[in-house]
Amino acid sequence: MSAPDFSALWLTFRLAFVVTCLLLVLGTPLAWWLARTKTHIKPVIEAIVAMPLVLPPTVLGFYLLVLFNPSAPLGGAWLQLTGDTLAFSFAGLVIASVLYSLPFAVQPLQSAFEAVGDEVMEAAASLRASPIDAFFTIAAPLSVRGFVTAAILSFAHTLGEFGVVLMVGGAIPGETRVVSIAIYEHVETLRYQEAYGLSAILLAISFLVLLFVYVFNRRQRVHVH
Repeated sequence: MSAPDFSALWLTFRLAFVVTCLLLVLGTPLAWWLARTKTHIKPVIEAIVAMPLVLPPTVLGFYLLVLFNPSAPLGGAWLQLTGDTLAFSFAGLVIASVLYSLPFAVQPLQSAFEAVGDEVMEAAASLRASPIDAFFTIAAPLSVRGFVTAAILSFAHTLGEFGVVLMVGGAIPGETRVVSIAIYEHVETLRYQEAYGLSAILLAISFLVLLFVYVFNRRQRVHVH
């Protein structure tokens, strides 16, 4: 493997790790709220969260590119704070990837939290447990399968991103050139051997992480029953 391809692979793993951590931090309270709320706008929020599942990645990437522009409020504020632009930067890739992979974190967590049930939380409240205590001592341990699934799916989905990262990040070596972009460049220049190697790595990783999810969920179901 060439040095640029190894750099792209390392950057992809770093991006996936950062995005997964952020999604668990940001997605957990959102999923908990969606699982517990009775508000009429819940379907609207769920639809917004799920939009990346059906929205073409280039469409999301285009709107993010507009928001990241230094002339836009978000892009301008970031430029003043950091001195760098969000577009064509690792930070921009992180933000875009968090939004694009959001449903892969929120939906498994929401399903896990809904499975906990109101009765358990009401019992905890009757024992004078605060909402935060009840969440960390009861709801979270009962939702381990949801956390594991959310983390692995978010990580795997981020590894394979193409349209969003191409629109927002381009292909700057060491900064925004992730594996999917590297594969595309190799195919464009007819360097199929390099494309085969990187594609095989992503294929193997994707299979292994999904296999882990299914095996883990199966063992959890057996353990519960």
